[in-house]
Amino acid sequence: MIKKLTFLAILATSIFGFAASSFADVWVNGYYRSSGTYVQPHYRSSPDSNPYNNWSARGNYNPYTGKKGYRSY
Repeated sequence: MIKKLTFLAILATSIFGFAASSFADVWVNGYYRSSGTYVQPHYRSSPDSNPYNNWSARGNYNPYTGKKGYRSY
């Protein structure tokens, strides 16, 4: 019984850790573009291949600025 509970606890912790890391925000340091424009440091959503879960997608919003998404992919 204790082995089963230990296994379930480890499984739940690993699933939660994976889910939390897949939706983590990423900090981007400030940088200069090739045109000389400075881009302020900011957060962005984690990069992946799905455009619909980005903050700029219609139906989503940026939790840091409160702006609604505007892009239709």
